[in-house]
Amino acid sequence: MGYQEDGSAAVGASEGRRAVTDVQSGVTAKRIHADAYGALIEALTTIYWNKVPFEQDLRRRLREHPELLARLDFTLTKRETSAQLVEMLVAEEQRYCELAIEMMTDISRIDTFPNLAKQVDAEDLLPQAREAVAHLAKWVGRHAEIAEEREKFSAELAAHRDQVAKTRGFAEVRDELRQDFLRLTTMADRQRAGIEFEGFLHRLFTLFDLEPTLAYNLSGEQIDGSIYHDTNHYIVEAKWLAGTVEAKHLRDFDGKVRFKGKNALGLFVSVNGFSEGGKDLFRQSTSFITMDGGDLFSVLEGRIRLDELIARKLEHANRTGDCYFPATQMHL
Repeated sequence: MGYQEDGSAAVGASEGRRAVTDVQSGVTAKRIHADAYGALIEALTTIYWNKVPFEQDLRRRLREHPELLARLDFTLTKRETSAQLVEMLVAEEQRYCELAIEMMTDISRIDTFPNLAKQVDAEDLLPQAREAVAHLAKWVGRHAEIAEEREKFSAELAAHRDQVAKTRGFAEVRDELRQDFLRLTTMADRQRAGIEFEGFLHRLFTLFDLEPTLAYNLSGEQIDGSIYHDTNHYIVEAKWLAGTVEAKHLRDFDGKVRFKGKNALGLFVSVNGFSEGGKDLFRQSTSFITMDGGDLFSVLEGRIRLDELIARKLEHANRTGDCYFPATQMHL
């Protein structure tokens, strides 16, 4: 990896802040060379011909960074989207240094290009991809100790995250999520709000240690994500429609959950609620529980914990067969 010496150091106002700052300074003491970022853009652009596998690959690589995914525009060309990602990595290199190094290293090791091999122009496309990957590999190879550097960054960033967790309380993070949720409700671009909602849910589920995963594809089937709670695995679907979720959406989700097996559970999140017809359809037998905007706000205002809310909804569904049990009907 090519680096440029920075040599900057920060001094915190307190011992706790100084420790965090020291970690940040250590991580960014050597900055990734601009040409290495350029090589990453070229490689990302050329290793796939079709946009679908390109998007799937980036989503996989960024699954631990929903805040980046939420800001990527996959309607653009592959090169524009790649440049968009690199711009974000450069803008916050202190935060994303390890991620950038990991991506550059992993991509520089690619030696097969199945998507390109299927194309009519494969004979032209494959050499271009190999050249782009080889060029990126040269930048990775600038430092023979790259693996050691990656381990060092990982350890330092882990220590940094632990320190941040100690200095920012649970209630503070929850309040930040509440403010973010309010911001999403007032966004003019509703499509963008829907995309960012996925990242919001991921952070909310993470706060309550529900081990969330981001959206993934399974045999051509789109799954919004999943969580774990009390040894149970939930398939999660989330929608922020202009109106309520209708019966058809719930029937489709019920089929998706039941297809996974008799022990599968589902959680359907709809900010604007569910139609009466949809709720009636799953009032006596259901494979899933539901959550609406009122439920979310009850959690964000601290009236009930998210893990407790899920547990009470599941207990109600097991006892009555009813998918719908809002927080407003619970004795909080």
